[in-house]
Amino acid sequence: MLSMTRTYQPVAVCGESRKHGSEREDWEAIPSSTPTRTSEIAADAPSILDYLGPESQGHFEMVQQLLSSLNISYKLNPRLVRGLDYYTHTAFEIISDDLGAQATVCGGGRYDGLVAELSGPQTPAVGWAMGLERLIVLLQQLQTSPRIASLDFYLVSRGEKAQMQSLKLASYLRKAGFAVELDLSGSAFKKQFARADRSGAVASLILGEAEAEKERVQLKWMASGEQSELSQADLLSDKLRDQIDAIKASGTTSSE
Repeated sequence: MLSMTRTYQPVAVCGESRKHGSEREDWEAIPSSTPTRTSEIAADAPSILDYLGPESQGHFEMVQQLLSSLNISYKLNPRLVRGLDYYTHTAFEIISDDLGAQATVCGGGRYDGLVAELSGPQTPAVGWAMGLERLIVLLQQLQTSPRIASLDFYLVSRGEKAQMQSLKLASYLRKAGFAVELDLSGSAFKKQFARADRSGAVASLILGEAEAEKERVQLKWMASGEQSELSQADLLSDKLRDQIDAIKASGTTSSE
């Protein structure tokens, strides 16, 4: 039920799943080749958005809030149906205006109950399938290729507000040309710091609830271990960019 616009004009269409607790409602996909009368009937059918439970409604509103905070436009499609039966909460598709009739580039959703259904522990999960050939076609149309860059920042966060803000901060830094890896595991800072050490990043950015409240961030240089607090806006300063470039040139990015 969501539609996103990027440089190559993708549109992500997402919808909440039909599963609510142990109850399931049976849906049938309506092929694009169905007669006009069938499409008219579908258009007048009840919308799943009118039947979301409190948990699903809260989750879906949070997804839309995050997309809006990242300036990603989206379109709700209450009739979006994925082909598999294990989706819970949000399902989505990313489509492009540059691919003709076969416009879907990526599609997927959450399946928080799948592992438990297979006799495993209750495990939250999200996944998707991507059409590599279609992605290659888009890259060829853009006359560009993915750039492999060494990592500038490893961003760790903990707490609901800090995690939401870290999404915006990572997007903000990437648009400015920095290579950023974002840790949204929600695990203890100690575990996130260990992953930051292994990442090869020049510096880690630490965002907790206290920093999020003040819109500040802790900056830790991985090679020296030095740490300081600065405003999030200061991350784009020429001085900081020059420091990162100098450290990369010297080849001393890690404390190991």
